[in-house]
This record gives sequence, C-alpha cells and structure tokens, in this order.
Amino acid sequence: MEGYKRLFEHLDENRDEKISASELQQCVHLIGKDMSLEEAEAALAAHDSDDDGLLDFDDFVRLVEDGGTEEEKARELKEAFKMYEMEGCGCITPESLKRMLDRLGETRSVDECRGMIARYDINGDGFLNFDEFVIMMRC
Repeated sequence: MEGYKRLFEHLDENRDEKISASELQQCVHLIGKDMSLEEAEAALAAHDSDDDGLLDFDDFVRLVEDGGTEEEKARELKEAFKMYEMEGCGCITPESLKRMLDRLGETRSVDECRGMIARYDINGDGFLNFDEFVIMMRC
C-alpha cells in the first residue's frame, strides 16, 4: 500500500487528494504506455465511487488492482522491475532505486534507499530481486 500511496501523492499535482483524468493519463505515460484522454476518462468513470469525476485514493487502488489478468499483472510487474533495476544486474540497488525515485520527483538519499530496500530484502544481500520486489509492491 505504501507504494500506491507514494505514486498517488506524486500524481496528485494540485494536492487535492484526487486524481483527474489528465493526471491518470500522465501516470500511464510515466510507466511507458500510451493512454488517450478519452481512455483515461473511461477508466476513471469505471472506478469513481462518488461520481465526482475524480479518483480518491481508494478508487485509485481499485483501478490499479483491477488491472487485468494475472498474466498481465505479472508482465506489468516485470516491466516495472526493469524500470527500477536500470543496471541490468537482475536486482534493484540503492543507487538504481534513488535514480528512479528522482525521476518520479521523490528525492531520496542512497542511505534512505538502502533503508527502503532493507524492509523487503529477504535474503539480506542489500538488493531487491524480482520476488522481493513483488512482495514490496503488494504491501
């Protein structure tokens, strides 16, 4: 849930605790996909629980978790892992996590990234492998 919250806060540009169709469109663009404004509006309408034309945090989580079949979800997790990995070593390092968070507008030190990784680093090697990343994304 923490990952969802950080992403939600990053996307909520005007800090109104709601995500508009244009903010959703930007979210999809951040992960390297294309979505028209009409597609974003349709996705928003399908998950907007109070019919205000915006997604609150709970709506956003439902939208993200409704995202397709298990195969599609696994593929999307692999794509996301590759974005964070960046060094081709098969794991997320504190440095690669810092670079990705910087790109998302969330500046962290390498030491802070080490701490973030440590929470999910099951084998204690100081890095996140794909399985540990999946656990982190589902928490």
